Amino acid sequence: MDSNKIRKGLGRGLSSLIGETKIEENKNQLLISEITPNKYQPRKDFDEDNLKDLTNSIIERGILQPIIVRKLDDDKSKFEIIAGERRWLAAQKAGLHKVPVIITEADDLKSLEFAIVENVQRHDLNPLEEAQGYKRLIDEFKYDQGKVSKFIGKSRAYISNCLRLLTLPEDVIKLIEKKKLTAGHAKILVGLENVSFVANKIVEKKLSVRQSENFVKLFKGKKQKSSIPKDSNIKDLERVISEKIGLNVFIKNNKRNKGSITFLYKDIEQLNKIIEIIKSNY
Repeated sequence: MDSNKIRKGLGRGLSSLIGETKIEENKNQLLISEITPNKYQPRKDFDEDNLKDLTNSIIERGILQPIIVRKLDDDKSKFEIIAGERRWLAAQKAGLHKVPVIITEADDLKSLEFAIVENVQRHDLNPLEEAQGYKRLIDEFKYDQGKVSKFIGKSRAYISNCLRLLTLPEDVIKLIEKKKLTAGHAKILVGLENVSFVANKIVEKKLSVRQSENFVKLFKGKKQKSSIPKDSNIKDLERVISEKIGLNVFIKNNKRNKGSITFLYKDIEQLNKIIEIIKSNY
């Protein structure tokens, strides 16, 4: 997709995104069995109570907003959801056999963009799902944080802080997924050395975000006061490298300009990405 055409996704809304793609007007009903979920759906957790409410609404009034779909490349008899998976799930629970659709032409990038815009616009994603959606744009479609910021319509600092949540340990991420920790708690925990211990204490003591902030100060207050502030040039270099490769980078540099560069990765794909970058340049 031409980067010059990318504007603020949330500012445009879904209707504007649809307008950029070719729509097939002669078919507006599909069998539920002809439709498959979006492989790029960033949303993993569908609230059962909300899904039940939507099911009851569909039983009473039908589906008011069509589901947006595209034809599958490997099976032309099937259609993949781009936006509207919750409506599709609720339609099944409501016992419908057919659903109204808008059929559009969209590549994988456009499909992911649709899904992110729909969910972020409606505040349907939890912080981790949102961050994972942005990360897919970076890892799979060569976006950088600036480009994600421009498309989503949020500041670069917001995108950066959102992505930092993915650096938390797996056990802490599971606490967020299970809604035992909120997004506010998660932001406090990013960067702590003893993050798992602190996270479990917050859950155990049922601390609010404000209480958690005071609790965390016990662990990092004295250390931060005695530490030497990092040089602004080093910070800028960390940010530039991080945006280029889509991974968190930390640089330690002493007075004699000796030190280390640390790349944080969470799985074998990210490790292979670092190795490929090094191989291709040296």
